[in-house]
Amino acid sequence: MTDTTDNTILVSQGSPLSEAVKTLTSQHKLLTYMLCLLLAWPVLASTLRNRRTYGIPTISTLLTKTSQFSNPVTSLKRYTDTSALVQEMVGNNPTSKRAFLGLARTRFLHRGYRASGQILEEDMLYTLGLFALQPIRFIDRFEWRSLSEMERCAIGTFWKSAGDALDISYDPLPSGKSGFRDGIQWIEEIDEWCEEYEARCMVPHVKNREVADQTTAVLVYMLPTVMHSVGLQFVSFMMDERLRRAMLYDPPTPFWSTIFSILLTTRKLFLRHLMPPRPHILRYQSFTEEPDEFERYFLTKWEAAPYYVKPTLWNRWGPTAWLTWALGRPVPGDEGDKYSPAGYSIPDLGPKRFEGKGRKELEEFMGQMKDYRTGKCPFH
Repeated sequence: MTDTTDNTILVSQGSPLSEAVKTLTSQHKLLTYMLCLLLAWPVLASTLRNRRTYGIPTISTLLTKTSQFSNPVTSLKRYTDTSALVQEMVGNNPTSKRAFLGLARTRFLHRGYRASGQILEEDMLYTLGLFALQPIRFIDRFEWRSLSEMERCAIGTFWKSAGDALDISYDPLPSGKSGFRDGIQWIEEIDEWCEEYEARCMVPHVKNREVADQTTAVLVYMLPTVMHSVGLQFVSFMMDERLRRAMLYDPPTPFWSTIFSILLTTRKLFLRHLMPPRPHILRYQSFTEEPDEFERYFLTKWEAAPYYVKPTLWNRWGPTAWLTWALGRPVPGDEGDKYSPAGYSIPDLGPKRFEGKGRKELEEFMGQMKDYRTGKCPFH
């Protein structure tokens, strides 16, 4: 993200919402959301994934059918592709070509499944809702301060606009047909709807467990084997009882629950009282801002397999590389082209079988977004 954001956006959080929101354009609201993730909560930005959707059998069953998240061979790439697409949407100016491409590619990848009824429209709305709600919930629970109303409004504005671009219907929400007042109303209504949807649809199912096991394997990928059982305890600790039951996971032991609670509380207090605000130069930046001569981008960090990471001297021999090597994992540039060391092209992100496909649809979607995704308020 280019340094074009006015830092007074976050300072103004003490103002009444009715006054503060009126003084900010939609573009400012979206940049506020990006600041939250890149400056204030980089750990959340790098680790939070939409894992909760895998507690819905209609979603987990499709994922096991396509083998993208139920197969160890494909789950690491699927994890990285999903991360890259979300980062393209969230980490770039909302009216930029990169943000448009990320949204258009995501829409294309889901188009066939939605048309055939394999992806339900309610599941699309629920997934969108979690992208907005989970950061708020995790920040309120684990971070050094809660979000202000302005920041909540920014998140609601961003994801409502993203839902429009992804052609997701809001008809199930009370104001879906008449229109929403602002990002706060959208957040409140989708939160209430998601709660009702989970109570109805988040039920125990073996397919939930299959997908959960593979995503857990991705999350503990960079831990020594001897620590995998502890990692599993932590994954379970981060779930609520409803999600654990749906995924057929056991609750964490009282011992590990106490340890994790102490560690997270200590971290929260340390950040609140002993750490200065994060400067822009130390923001979380997970991808290159400029393309190479072949119009390809690179990830600058890897959390599991090093997909799309350029095999520079630092990436192959730096501290992270040495840790990765010590764990017996591949570093950037290993195994030839397996991990795409030449980077990624946004229109090709996703499963291998979709590479090079969807160019016509992307042009169509891009044209539509240019007409209405202009940085103006999506509520008026």
